Amino acid sequence: MSVEIHALVGPYALDALDDVERAAFERHLRECEPCRLEADDLRETAARLADGAWSVPPPGLRDNVLAAIGNTRQVSAPATRSARPVRRMWVAAAAAVVVAAGAAGAGAWTIQDQRVRTAQATAAQEARVRTILTAPDVVLREETLDSGGRVTVASSRLQDAGVIMLSADGAPAAGRVYQTWTIRAGTPSSAGALGEGQSAAVQVIDGLPEANQVGVTVEAAPGATTPSAPLDALVELT
Repeated sequence: MSVEIHALVGPYALDALDDVERAAFERHLRECEPCRLEADDLRETAARLADGAWSVPPPGLRDNVLAAIGNTRQVSAPATRSARPVRRMWVAAAAAVVVAAGAAGAGAWTIQDQRVRTAQATAAQEARVRTILTAPDVVLREETLDSGGRVTVASSRLQDAGVIMLSADGAPAAGRVYQTWTIRAGTPSSAGALGEGQSAAVQVIDGLPEANQVGVTVEAAPGATTPSAPLDALVELT
């Protein structure tokens, strides 16, 4: 099983895979308990973010998370509620395979190395999201999309960063994509465009607490340099 299939757990939990990727990952889930558990955990987090029923983490959440990290074994063990050590094992195993297969040719090594780097980047991104969401000063704000769905923004001044979570009811028409924007003193800056056919995304934005607003638009693929009017949603941060 390749490393990249495990890295799809986050996009799968947010319904950000295409039909082919989703079918392949669901076959993988039948055989991989750690990925099933992590997918369940990420779905629960996304559901709470989209709920709008809380604006800060529950009391004691940060301490509980830190305690759990300190007590987590870093060696091979049966699947538990924490899939992170298992993810690290897969990355380490893949790295060993890359080294062992070096004599097979530079092309194969490059492909495997890129897969390992992709998995590591995904794991780092997930860890960053969790850090922001569990910051003691995190504030959540939410607005509905005119096209259906919602956008939720989590912002932490202590982390000097935030998370934008887009969860639309469906993807835009063919040739169109969702794009998010940060707006500072009336000046918009692209925070990134989703791919065609995508309706959900989680983005980490450094410096987000300095922005006044977060906007969402529907643009011609692959995205625009300035937002089109009218905005599909506008979240006020100040």
